[in-house]
Amino acid sequence: MIIMTVGQRIKAIRKERKLTQVQLAEKANLSRSYLADIERDRYNPSLSTLEAVAGALGIQVSAIVGEETLIKEEQAEYNSKEEKDIAKRMEEIRKDLEKSDGLSFSGEPMSQEAVESLMEAMEHIVRQTQRINKKYTPKKYRKDDQE
Repeated sequence: MIIMTVGQRIKAIRKERKLTQVQLAEKANLSRSYLADIERDRYNPSLSTLEAVAGALGIQVSAIVGEETLIKEEQAEYNSKEEKDIAKRMEEIRKDLEKSDGLSFSGEPMSQEAVESLMEAMEHIVRQTQRINKKYTPKKYRKDDQE
């Protein structure tokens, strides 16, 4: 299965519909350069932008961004060693949070649900940071077996 980013999907659907970037941008009330940046994954479009693009293409937003695809994309991005590293970091963060007495937000003690939400956000940050670092590490310094 080929995993496509939001920008790649928009571009593929636009080409299926035989539209140019200029035509789609006009229909979606966007600038051509912004649409081009979205297609190149330089920007993450807002929900309202996605709705405008989907409307201009005559499709649902879910055809551009599907939960199932996002999960598969995230899982495919990391090998087992990286997943273990992420799990280890998350465990360290959790232990640090549990050691803190009186963990609070805006002066109010945090509920277990709020702590879990914080942990999910922290995991997202760790994954994004790892992805960005991996993207910009020169090949000769990468620890990957793949080249």
